[in-house]
Amino acid sequence: MSPAMRNSFLFDLDGTLVDSVYQHVLAWKEALDAEGIELSIWRIHRKIGMSGGLFARMLLREIGHDLDEARLERMRRRHAEAYARLSASVRPLPGARELLRQLTETGTAWAIATSGRMETARHNLEALGVDPQRVPVVTRDQVRHAKPDPDLFLAAAGRLGVPIEHTVVVGDSIWDLLAAQRARALGVGLLSGGYGRDELERAGAYRVYEDPGDLLRSLDEVVSRP
Repeated sequence: MSPAMRNSFLFDLDGTLVDSVYQHVLAWKEALDAEGIELSIWRIHRKIGMSGGLFARMLLREIGHDLDEARLERMRRRHAEAYARLSASVRPLPGARELLRQLTETGTAWAIATSGRMETARHNLEALGVDPQRVPVVTRDQVRHAKPDPDLFLAAAGRLGVPIEHTVVVGDSIWDLLAAQRARALGVGLLSGGYGRDELERAGAYRVYEDPGDLLRSLDEVVSRP
């Protein structure tokens, strides 16, 4: 088995490679406010990382609002519009570009799997300097179910042509790590999305690091060597 196959990485995007979690929180807050739904910022943050549709349904279920597809679609569209305005402030997280460069230079295969749709993910990929024509990127548009279901990571492993059991999933939320566990991949958590170490470990993280730079300095703890 080649080293690249043994060390393949599947990355979440928001809060894992780019510092965009709070822009998403504010965009969802704007979308909810437009529908007359008052919801605390902290409640919104706790759902970031799962698919937009499931995210909206869970939030509305918490506050007892009726659900209908037209309303959910309006909210999704307003979120995307608000995020587009806020995305100018999105930056790569410390060490993200260096981590991806290191993996590429050592022949380690990697892909990105995000619960966002391409309309919002595109802004983040541009900030990160990743071309989806050259790097495998799987978005919510391409799978039946997003996180915490395993579909995104399974599809990303398929794009790389590697068994999911030989991948390391890197994410910042409990939804990433639950999806990794369900996919039978090794999960690694980052604190850069706002979740705590204990939460990530309880959701299945094998190791937890501060951000991509911290993971880069500690790669030997999570990769298998030839």
